[in-house]
Amino acid sequence: MDDRIERQMAFTLEIDKEKNVYRQTHLTGHGRNENDAEHAWHMAIMAYLFREYSNEPVDIARVMLMCLIHDIVEIDAGDTYAYDPALKATQKEREEKAKERIFSILPEDQKNELTALFEEFEARETADAKFARAMDNFQPILLNNENGGNDWREHGVDAKSVYARQIKTKDGSEKLYEITEKLIDKGIENGALKV
Repeated sequence: MDDRIERQMAFTLEIDKEKNVYRQTHLTGHGRNENDAEHAWHMAIMAYLFREYSNEPVDIARVMLMCLIHDIVEIDAGDTYAYDPALKATQKEREEKAKERIFSILPEDQKNELTALFEEFEARETADAKFARAMDNFQPILLNNENGGNDWREHGVDAKSVYARQIKTKDGSEKLYEITEKLIDKGIENGALKV
C-alpha cells in the first residue's frame, strides 16, 4: 500500500475512538449517555432535515461534514460539558493540541481541508458554520427535553446559563431558536432548570 491510503486508513481507525467519548446528554427514553459519534451523526441528519430553517443559504454537504468532524478532537481533549466553567476555561488549549495530533495523521491536503473546516466551525462566522453550530446547540436540547430535562436537573443548571449558550442558535436559525426558547421555558416550568 502507498503512504497516502495508509494514512487515510490510520485516521479512519483513529476516529473510531470517538465512539468511546461519552457526553452528558442521554439518549431518548432515559437511555445511556450518548457518545460523540452518535451526537455528530444525529447533528448531520438534523442539518439536512432542518436546512430550510437556516437564516441564510448553506452548502448542506459542508454543514454536514462540519457536524461530523467537530468533536473528533474530543478523542484526546475529552467532552467539555457546556455548563462546566472549569472545563470550559481549558477547552481551547486541549482541543488545539488534539486537532494538531489527530488531523496530522491524514495526508497533508486532507489535514489542511479538515482543519480549515474545523476552524470555520469554531469561528462561527460563515453561514455554514452558524447553521452547523445551531445544530450543536439544538440537538442536545431536544434530547434533554425528551428526557424531562434530567440532564439539566442532574447538574443543577440554571436558566440564565442555558439562555446564554442557546442565544447563539439564533445566528444560524431564527426558527430553531423560537423552538429552543419554548423548550427552555418548559424546563423552567417543570423544575428541570433553576431560575
